[in-house]
Amino acid sequence: MPAIEVKRIYDAPARGDGLRILVDRIWPRGISKEKAALDFWAKDVAPSTALRQWFHHDPSRWSEFKTRYLAELATHEAELADLRARIAGHKATLLYAAANITQNHAHVLKDVLSRPASRD
Repeated sequence: MPAIEVKRIYDAPARGDGLRILVDRIWPRGISKEKAALDFWAKDVAPSTALRQWFHHDPSRWSEFKTRYLAELATHEAELADLRARIAGHKATLLYAAANITQNHAHVLKDVLSRPASRD
């Protein structure tokens, strides 16, 4: 399994980040492309606009958000496979803009990417 970390895009890039992958659907405010220092923008595996707006970072909706986001990810197997291929054999850091550092989609995505791909 690749080593995957999660980090806010607003934190400075670090030498140990490995591949820096933005996993938000929209570009984060106040961040230039140079400052972001991205290797890849994986917006297709980010939560849909409707899900993101429904969640609105409400901690009481976290459990349901995870369930709904996992259901969305299940419909994006090709995009997940592409992302898995990109990070195979590399350290990777999933970058997000949310203020909540523990209850955000990047942690859910990290868990998904850390498991072996299903072979259904």
